[in-house]
Amino acid sequence: MIDRYEAAPIARIWSEENRYRKWLDVELAVTEAWAEMGQVPAASLKNIRRRAAFDCGRIREIEKKVKHDVIAFLTSVEEAIGPDSAYLHKGITSYDVVDTALSLLIRESLAVVLAGCRGLEKVLLAKAFAYRDLPAIGRTHGIHAEPIAFGCKFLLWHEEMARNRQRLLRAAETMAVGKISGSVGTYIHFPAAAEKKALRRLGLKACRVTSQVIQRDRHAEVITALALLGTTLEKIAVEIRHLQRTEVLEVEEPFTRGQKGSSSMPHKRNPVRCERVSGLARILRGHAAVALENNVLWHERDISHSSAERVIFPDSFHLAVFMLDDMADVLKNLIVYPGNIRRNLDLTQGVYFSQKVLTLLVNKGVARQRAYELVQAQAMKSWLEKRSFRELVLADPAIVAVCSAAELEQAFSLKALLAGTRDIFRRFARQK
Repeated sequence: MIDRYEAAPIARIWSEENRYRKWLDVELAVTEAWAEMGQVPAASLKNIRRRAAFDCGRIREIEKKVKHDVIAFLTSVEEAIGPDSAYLHKGITSYDVVDTALSLLIRESLAVVLAGCRGLEKVLLAKAFAYRDLPAIGRTHGIHAEPIAFGCKFLLWHEEMARNRQRLLRAAETMAVGKISGSVGTYIHFPAAAEKKALRRLGLKACRVTSQVIQRDRHAEVITALALLGTTLEKIAVEIRHLQRTEVLEVEEPFTRGQKGSSSMPHKRNPVRCERVSGLARILRGHAAVALENNVLWHERDISHSSAERVIFPDSFHLAVFMLDDMADVLKNLIVYPGNIRRNLDLTQGVYFSQKVLTLLVNKGVARQRAYELVQAQAMKSWLEKRSFRELVLADPAIVAVCSAAELEQAFSLKALLAGTRDIFRRFARQK
């Protein structure tokens, strides 16, 4: 887990180096906007572009003294540029830089998450069609209900992942903004027209109105979209965990050569990766709560959100990308046991045909409550005595009095129970 975590693109995006690089990109965009308005000499702009740089170690050294990260950053850049640095950071405040750069970091990170979403969708769709024709028992309340096509489980997850991707795309659009409007958002020292020029260079739009910061409902939308993604991944993980229980064992997460499940019990094959996803999803939901709290700032801005965001943004993106990668690998290599799926389907002696028999009786003119009582009586006998539901129904005089043997046999057709799933899979055929 640690190796994959450190190697992820998200680690590079949220690195100290890349964060300062984004700050410098904003500073240069502002300086170029000033130059376009004739406020920076061409020679000075050329020198700034050529020499603008920073040193992370030097920034840390300066920050120890000044206790202000943006000032420490600017001091390091000024040391690299020389006298022309007088044109840097002109007319703007720290959060013009920090908030606009944060939008850039979020944009980069969302691109990685969205790529992971698309990858997982492909895996789920492939699995869905691979198990399209495998009958399995559906469960409601954890109890056997009626049969499903096993592939439908993957279709449900695929469709939910598509909704997650759309939510993330909308959040990306919401966050595709910057602000270079000054200390309280009033453009006193940097004109609104210049803000548009600077942000256009960065691929961002200007907020229609800001205070000292971009309003945090935008950021909360991103984090809550990530938290919702986490709930989907956990939903998949929990289903696998349930289906891997020894008494069920319809699927099993991959257990690789040399892997060990317990320090004391050599036989153990535990769903540890799915359990890990469940645990990490809780952290994402916790970060969503923090993001919602961050929207409530005093007046034109206080700093209560800043420290929290330094944790929740890189952490949420790290978690989302890791969980997507881990779940895609689990699903690609998921062990499916068709024999056990069939065994579990047959476990309840065919009582899952009860609604088909009920409907047949109603269609034959039996009052619904009377029909329900007749079918339930035989279903309960089958359940408790472990006897064939079909045989009990065919032996019930009250039922056979109104239904022919052929009609009852049709009511016990598994193929008929699953016929509707064909229409479901047709909806996804073009995406395959």
